[in-house]
Amino acid sequence: MTIAFYIASGIAVLSSLMVISRKNAFSALLYMIISLLSVAVIFFILGSPFVAALEVIIYAGAIMVLFVFVTMMLNLGEEAEKQENTWLHPRTWIGPSILAIILGILSLMIITSAQSGFLSGSEIGPKEVGIALYGKYIIGVELAAMLITAGILGAYHLGKRKNTVMHRYLQDTEGGNL
Repeated sequence: MTIAFYIASGIAVLSSLMVISRKNAFSALLYMIISLLSVAVIFFILGSPFVAALEVIIYAGAIMVLFVFVTMMLNLGEEAEKQENTWLHPRTWIGPSILAIILGILSLMIITSAQSGFLSGSEIGPKEVGIALYGKYIIGVELAAMLITAGILGAYHLGKRKNTVMHRYLQDTEGGNL
């Protein structure tokens, strides 16, 4: 299990570095999904399958859908349409696919292994997670919720097209602006 932990940790670090070094947002998104999945494998190895499931459902699922939604909401026009066509190029998918295959094989090996002993030896259930999140970590949960909401509102206002209304005296005779 220790080797699996180090492999998953290496994939998490490598894919996180790829997220911050990519210029293409879609490529960074693919690497971010791999990073979140590898962190879920790490949680599973450490004896917390519930937190691993939450990591996959909430972060790799919901947050990535939110990222795609905000990207679509900004609607950057023809340039974005040309960029979307480059996302279908196989070169974009090679790196994340290799890391996902390694992570998938590692996950299958962990799940199908005869030994059920995790590194920490104890399992953390939903009750303990709920008590921790809404107990001593409530401020962190609330701050994260406010930060996500502020990010969505900021992206909406930055991406919103502004219609400028000019006074009739500031327009020339053809209807254009001076």
